Amino acid sequence: MSIPAMKTNPKMIVFTDWDGTVTLQDSNDYMTDNLGFGVVKRKAINQEILEGTETFRHGFIRMLESIPQPFQKCVEYLKAHVELDPGFADFYHWCAANNVPVVVVSSGMKPIIEALLGNLLGPEAVKNIEIIANDVKVNEDGSWHIVYRDESSFGHDKSRAIRPYAQLENRPPMFYCGDGVSDLSAARETDLLFAKRGRDLVTYCERENIPFTLFDSFKDIHSRVQQIYEGKLTIDEARK
Repeated sequence: MSIPAMKTNPKMIVFTDWDGTVTLQDSNDYMTDNLGFGVVKRKAINQEILEGTETFRHGFIRMLESIPQPFQKCVEYLKAHVELDPGFADFYHWCAANNVPVVVVSSGMKPIIEALLGNLLGPEAVKNIEIIANDVKVNEDGSWHIVYRDESSFGHDKSRAIRPYAQLENRPPMFYCGDGVSDLSAARETDLLFAKRGRDLVTYCERENIPFTLFDSFKDIHSRVQQIYEGKLTIDEARK
């Protein structure tokens, strides 16, 4: 059972999606929309995943297979276009100063996330933020494909990364931040779920009666988490 975020005996732990949550653009969607088969087909597949007629695992492969560019060109393209959520840097630095681990749990690819994180926040953030994500197999000619983390219908069942913490007898409060269809498996796993306004995760939570707190940027998350940390707000109050 892997629980590295507990090694500093933290007061709370923040798990977060990466694409479209920590970043303004979803790097995989951005590649698919601009380098692959385009936004219309990509949104149709997302809708199939949300409705349960397609698995995230297979739908995501369909998107990525439409991208003909070599892997390194994709990484450089994303570094030139993907931006950080305007509130994340301050939130990350507050967490680092207050022994609140930030764990990225992503259905994207670890080499892309590391490249973007280093580009957006610097090498220290790459060392300090644990990244649990899929991998990439890059061939000699630059062609590539995703290597999924597990055998689940998600390719990476995010609940498996969170449950070892949830099952601890004496554990700190846990938060999850997400936005889209890749976050469905994590929606029920923490004490407080932050779901990005106007995105597919909100639609899913409303349909499944899963409690959540809306956010527009990490400024909202920072405010709520800090108030809980300081004892000014309970988790139940933060859900409202």
